[in-house]
Amino acid sequence: MTDHAALKKKVEELAERVWDGSAIEARVKKLSTEGIPKKKLSSKELLADKQQIIDRVQRRAEEYNFIARNCARSSALAVMEEFGFGNLEIIKALTPFPGFGGTGWMCGGVTGGLIALGLYFGRDDLLDFEAAGATFMAARKFMTRFEGTVGAVLCPKIQEEVVFGRYMDPGASLENMEAFIKAKGIEKCSLLPGIGARLAAEIIVESLE
Repeated sequence: MTDHAALKKKVEELAERVWDGSAIEARVKKLSTEGIPKKKLSSKELLADKQQIIDRVQRRAEEYNFIARNCARSSALAVMEEFGFGNLEIIKALTPFPGFGGTGWMCGGVTGGLIALGLYFGRDDLLDFEAAGATFMAARKFMTRFEGTVGAVLCPKIQEEVVFGRYMDPGASLENMEAFIKAKGIEKCSLLPGIGARLAAEIIVESLE
């Protein structure tokens, strides 16, 4: 069951957070210049550090959204950075995905999380149906958890019920975007990439159990 009170409390915390913009921007610039560092993952260490990992991924996705202003890119980047896979071409391709092309459909925290899971569980071999099946199962688990946590997967409903009390539709016009920014929409909507990244990271770690 969705805890709307807890979500709204988190939204207000994000609105009032003192963001270390310089440090976040420096980290983003380093990733942009050097790429995502590859990692040799230890199942034992990941399982032992599960709580720390998912907390860190959530925080980083929130921070990346604050500085980059793109929930889809931010959620995917936080997961990819944590586990050391993917590249910046994938992040670039996610640029139009907040609100599913700004249309008010799928939340970028959902699309970014799904992309991260696809990269982790999927394989280059198009005929590897076992990997495809595992990816679908991870995706279904993710969708169920996201909707259960947030109460919705579409931007209008999320904005109305969780973030603002109404749908602001920032992509519709310059005036809407200005109103969105004035209402601290960048800060508040960081909730969603944080949740998407956290759930994706949680599913990745759980797959090692």
